[in-house]
Amino acid sequence: MSEYRIRSTGEVKTQGQIRKMHPNVSMPKIWNEDIHEQLGIDPVLSTPRPEPSGAYKAVTRNGVEQNADGNWVQAWIEQDITGDDRIAHDEKNALEARTKRDGLLTETDHFALVDVTMSDEMRAYRQALRDVPQQAGFPGEITWPTKPE
Repeated sequence: MSEYRIRSTGEVKTQGQIRKMHPNVSMPKIWNEDIHEQLGIDPVLSTPRPEPSGAYKAVTRNGVEQNADGNWVQAWIEQDITGDDRIAHDEKNALEARTKRDGLLTETDHFALVDVTMSDEMRAYRQALRDVPQQAGFPGEITWPTKPE
């Protein structure tokens, strides 16, 4: 979705919103510098969302800012996750970790068939996977066991 910053107000609008602001103006499909100048807008360039710096941090969109080249780009802000949001965050992370763990267990299920002798290393690995939710720091910090060869 293309976004544009209106020079006179600083508002950020989508291309569709800008078209609605000018209902009697015929505009081309692809907007170039001439259209930007006529409408008094600047394109907003996408920037990748940064990774949070910690387990209880969230990165959210925070408007736009001008970069060193003078372009308008998406701005991001990191915030602490607290209260009910922190509980929901933990529940989401726990579900994701259990889903990953279940997938890793499924990959080794064939070692647990009655006609297969499971090695002690594989038995320990599978138990370590089952014990992941009991690790201190779960679900924020997880030490995944190494699968034996």
